[in-house]
Amino acid sequence: MLGWALTFFVVALIAGVLGFGGIASASAGVAQVLFFVFLVLFVATIVARAVRS
Repeated sequence: MLGWALTFFVVALIAGVLGFGGIASASAGVAQVLFFVFLVLFVATIVARAVRS
């Protein structure tokens, strides 16, 4: 999931440099959502593992 977020971030950067504002904004939005979903799942995994041990 973090890989997908980084991919969309790179696409947003490239689109922004080339002047495609709409695509850059959409890709940045998707990258943000995926990154926060990754963070929530990561924290949930750490908490579950700490409770289990």
